[in-house]
Amino acid sequence: MTIKKVTNWTNRSKFASKNLWAGILFGLGFVAFLDETLFHQLLHWHKFYDKSTIAVGLVSDGLFHAFSWFATVGGLYLVADLRRRDALWHKMFWGGKLLGGGAFQLYDGTIQHKVMRIHQIRYNVDIVPYDLVWNISAVLMILAGVWLLRSARQDERMAGSGELHVA
Repeated sequence: MTIKKVTNWTNRSKFASKNLWAGILFGLGFVAFLDETLFHQLLHWHKFYDKSTIAVGLVSDGLFHAFSWFATVGGLYLVADLRRRDALWHKMFWGGKLLGGGAFQLYDGTIQHKVMRIHQIRYNVDIVPYDLVWNISAVLMILAGVWLLRSARQDERMAGSGELHVA
């Protein structure tokens, strides 16, 4: 006996943007959480705002942590709602997750580090290798996210034309 998995493309299509935003929020919050946990708390490389006292830096880290937590929880709330509606589209969610995480990281590495200069990745070292790794990995996440989103839309078009069969 063969069991076929029936994919609910109607629900996926209807809630495509919600899947995308769930991924973007989760990815943004998750990468921000990793940044804050690893580079701020564990490695002590910098604070969110390094241009003042340690106390101000700690408060800024607390606000940054709250932001990342709320974005992550908001994304997971949307995922729970999508699962309840049988509309969770993993490829769209993961594409959004990579897009959101990469966009946060690229914004952080370019706008916050270079334009606003509110902090750097590290201090008292040659910063160029750190900047390259940080920003190139952000671009790679964005590109992978865009590729997944395009692939998801292609799957949707194929399902609509009857060409996609999920077994």
